[in-house]
Order: sequence, then structure tokens, then C-alpha cells
Amino acid sequence: MFSIEGLIVAKDKPYRGRIEIDQSSGLITKVGNPTGMADIVLHNELIFPGFIDLHVHAREDTSHTQEYKEDFKTAGVAAINGGIVAYAEMPNNPIPPVDDISYDSKRALADKSIVPILLYAGIGSKTMPLRKNVPYKVFMGKSIGDMFFTTHEELEEAIVKYRGKNISFHCEDPIVMDKASNASTHEDRRPVEAELSAVDIALKLIEKYKLKGKICHCSSVLGIQKILEAKKHGVRVTVEVTPHHLFFDETMLENNNRILFQVNPPIRQTKENRLGLIEMLRNGDIDYLATDHAPHTKEEKEKGMSGLTHLDTYGAFVTWLFKEHNFTENNIKRVCSSNPSIFMSEFINDKYGEIKEGCIGSLSIIDMNKPITITSSDLKTKNGWSPFLGMEFPGNCVMTIIKGKVYAK
Repeated sequence: MFSIEGLIVAKDKPYRGRIEIDQSSGLITKVGNPTGMADIVLHNELIFPGFIDLHVHAREDTSHTQEYKEDFKTAGVAAINGGIVAYAEMPNNPIPPVDDISYDSKRALADKSIVPILLYAGIGSKTMPLRKNVPYKVFMGKSIGDMFFTTHEELEEAIVKYRGKNISFHCEDPIVMDKASNASTHEDRRPVEAELSAVDIALKLIEKYKLKGKICHCSSVLGIQKILEAKKHGVRVTVEVTPHHLFFDETMLENNNRILFQVNPPIRQTKENRLGLIEMLRNGDIDYLATDHAPHTKEEKEKGMSGLTHLDTYGAFVTWLFKEHNFTENNIKRVCSSNPSIFMSEFINDKYGEIKEGCIGSLSIIDMNKPITITSSDLKTKNGWSPFLGMEFPGNCVMTIIKGKVYAK
């Protein structure tokens, strides 16, 4: 039996309490009053239900051709470093998980991670639903990998086979991007109109085929507004936002860093859009803070590969939302723990997202009074790079507990 005492983040406000976890089952067995005699006694640190990231690219698959960037083991260590206790992993691999055999083969690789992983299956023009209940990911236009669509008709022909399924959409319209393909910058070649058009299409497909939809890494206030309007009309859809779309805007991009900060969808133009996204996340209009962790080598980034890394810095970023943008503990709990746990619960039996008896004893411990300036030595991701290098955050994740096992810094 393992016990920890400190400030527990609950529905109302943090309170001092004691959590007991059975390390054999990994479950919380008791939540009660503090005694001062726990295995770990914290002071001002905040104990959250473990953070869950619904959008990670760990790169490992049965081809073993991308493991120089990241693998399930190193992604798990990076996740723990950032306070993430479980994550959902994307399927755009050289050998994507698109049927039961390829999914199970990738599942066997993922099981070596010290962090529990939920795998998405991919949707292509000729794929079919799996026999087991899994989440799916569709790339509406070309991003990283070969699994994407070039026309709206081709996309719908694939989606019709997945009626009623849980599908996450990468929303960038290939038709709009094709028209902008000669623009001078990456950001202009993937304009906001591509996202807005794709969100419209995704919402129509979600409604028409009774899907449980999720819009991935939405980067525009206008896109979120479309999603909110669809929710009002009963469309079953949720939405993610990333740390980079909340922290950066195009006014921060310069010739010496623009290519390193390349990502799909791109960093958007205005500060007003960025601040609008932050407000929507704080107010509950956006459901999840998801990293879209996409590790590439520094050399690949310098050649124009899209993707940014965030697993290691998730906890530090959360403290920035607290201090700089007036997020409450429960704002953070909602988008980092509770809402992601609801998504996960459709596919796994483990109960995350709350600190109560019978739930998984996985916790994220945040110290709001321990500033950190991000350096490469702070990172556990295999590629060793972060868009936040050299930047100071007001606090950090100081401890992650996975089913009663402690990982302290």
C-alpha cells in the first residue's frame, strides 16, 4: 500500500487530504483526512487526477523505420516527465494499424511502455472497421505519412463504412491547400480557410453518419465557433487545442525560427486568435488540451518537417495557463484529466479523471512555485528538442505517479 498527502484538486477547490493506493491493483482504495504519516507528505504542491494526452505520435511501428525519432518506451518516459499518466497514440505510421492484425501487432509494441497507451486505428480509402472497439483517426488532407484523402467524395466513401464509430479528424481541406500550394510560406500554403472548410465537412459527416467525432488540434477561433454551433444542434463532437497554438502566433515567427516551428495546422497569424483560443479553453468551449507531440530530429526540422514536441513540457505549460491566463485548478482538471478520461472510458475499463475510491491511482503533482527554464537536459524525448527551449515557466510537474508507482524529479 502506498499513501500520499497534500492538496487534492477536486470539484470545488483544493483541500488537504490523504490518498491510499493499492500498488498491486493500481487502484485508489481510500481518500480521507491527512494524518501526517503518509509515505509522501506534500506542502503547497497540487495533486491532480493524472493528466491524459489524447494526441501523441510515438513513431514506433512494426516497420521499425521511425524509431530513431521516438519509440513507445522513450515517449512514455517523456510523458511521465511532463506529468502525463496515459495517452492516445496516432496511426500515421509507415505500416499503419488499419485492420485487426496490424492493430494487434502495434499493440504488442505499445505494451512495453511504462505509461498506458490507447491506440487509434487509421482510416484510408480501402480500410474497414476493426472487430474490436477502438478509436479511429482520419487525415482529411496530406500531413505527415501516406494515409490521407485528396477529394471530399473519396473521404465520404470511406467514412460511410464507419457509421456510428468514434473518429478523430485532422481538418485541413486538400482542395483549399492545393489552390494555395504556390504561396511563399508554409503558413500561407495551409491557410485558415483550409481548416474552416474541413471543419464544415467533418461536422456534416459526423452528423450524417451518426459518428462520435473529435476535431483534432483546432487552431482558429472561427473553427471552434463552428463546432460550438454544431453542438447546440445535437452533433456529437468534441475538440482539442494544442500548447503551440495557445502559446505562439505568427508575430513570434522570424526567419531564424520559422522552419523549426513548422507544424500542421500551422501557427496562426494573429495574437487575437491565440488569446481567443485561450479564453475558449478556460471557459469550457474547448474540451481537451492535447499536445500533438510529433518528434523529428533537428536535422529533419531544418529541412522543413512539420511537427513539434510537447510531452516533456505539458506540466510546465499548465502552470503558464494558471499564472498568465487565470486558469483555476478545476479549469485544468477539466481539460487535462476529466474530459480526456471520458474519451478513454469508451475503450478501456480503467477509471481515470477523478481522485476517489476505485479509480486508477495515477496522479500528476504540480508545483506552482518552482519555476523552470526549459533546456535540452530537461527533456526525455528521444529527439531532444522543444519549441520551448530557453523559455521560463512559472512552475513544473515535480512528480508523476503511475498506478501507485512514484516517478519524482
